[in-house]
Amino acid sequence: MTSTATVATTAPGIRSAAAGDRPRRWPLVRHSLALARRNLVKTRRNPGELVDAVILPVVFLVLFVYLFGGAVAGSTHAYLQYLFPGILVLTTVLTGQVATGLSIVQDMKKGVFDRFRSMPVPRASMLLGSVLADAVRYVIALAVLFGVGYALGFRVETGLLPTLAACGLAIVLGFSLSWLTVLVAVLLRDEVMVSTVGFLLPFPLVFGTGMAAPVETMPGWLQSWAAVNPVSRAIEAGQGLLLGGPVAGAVTATLLWSGAFLLVFGSAAVLVYRRVV
Repeated sequence: MTSTATVATTAPGIRSAAAGDRPRRWPLVRHSLALARRNLVKTRRNPGELVDAVILPVVFLVLFVYLFGGAVAGSTHAYLQYLFPGILVLTTVLTGQVATGLSIVQDMKKGVFDRFRSMPVPRASMLLGSVLADAVRYVIALAVLFGVGYALGFRVETGLLPTLAACGLAIVLGFSLSWLTVLVAVLLRDEVMVSTVGFLLPFPLVFGTGMAAPVETMPGWLQSWAAVNPVSRAIEAGQGLLLGGPVAGAVTATLLWSGAFLLVFGSAAVLVYRRVV
């Protein structure tokens, strides 16, 4: 009696159901995390991307405190307490955005995304991985900002949990707004244009607020913009969480705006990416 051994062959990367293997779940999450790790490795090899995200908020903090502190608040310490929550939000909204767009454009031009398309990888994970890597850079930038702020004299007046909540809220807002830069990157696909547009787009959101000076001192048209500006709500939430005060309304508004940004810009970026790549 003879037996015939049958060898089942499968294509690389495809798991065989006959062999009893179960397909892995959550492919979007798994692949996005793997691509985020790849982007962080790129950052480690090119630390200039991280330095920009870390240094710029510190420069704004020191510059504003020592140039405008006496004029706006009467002392640099009082102004530092007032300014710091706004710089916290600026760190995630303004800095690091350009690095995301440039990384995506460079990968598209080098054919990296084309190679990923030949693999069983969800299209959205290629973009999501870049944005998730940004969230890690935000954590590092916020840690450095708090270190410099404490060295200058800033003190949290609430506690650890509200401080972590303020950081988390800023990261959520920055994460959602990063998709605007991703959308610009997949539309323009040019490093110079992405650098320019990606850096200028958040400016009306960041500086059309009471971050550097009370809204009451601004012209009427700017006060109107600050009243509806979603970043104003995030700064109000940060001030309440770090310095004390009501936060429920501001936190809720910030989360709702973040969800809206993520839904609109994220969906548009993935849709455009699928059509142009």
